[in-house]
Amino acid sequence: MATIFSKIISGEVPAYKVLEDERFLAFLDVFPLVKGHVLVIPKEPVDYIFDLDPQTLADLHTFAQKVAVGLKKAVPCTKVGVAVIGLEVPHAHVHLVPMNQISDMNFSNPKLKLEADEMEEVAGKIRQALKTEAGS
Repeated sequence: MATIFSKIISGEVPAYKVLEDERFLAFLDVFPLVKGHVLVIPKEPVDYIFDLDPQTLADLHTFAQKVAVGLKKAVPCTKVGVAVIGLEVPHAHVHLVPMNQISDMNFSNPKLKLEADEMEEVAGKIRQALKTEAGS
């Protein structure tokens, strides 16, 4: 079954990618809770995150940690919150949300609608922070 995430992985649907390797992909959520909200997914199409094999689950979180470090440098915030909900898209994914207050992680809040240029600017800042982090 093709999902929006499998279409992003294949390139059928564009995304504001911030980091990618052969097994994982991180990109901006197009319906973010706050500016800089990132989704991290395995490229393997598994619906439920806890159906991933233990090593892939651990590697997904290690990849998400790398993204979170760059995200925190690129988007001013106190911390980067982490959530796994898994009901919106039947493909395992982790939400990374820049937080300055606990309500920033409230998934009942109205979602933001950012313009394409603003999304690309945020994605570019995160990519640059990740490059800088990798170089240190």
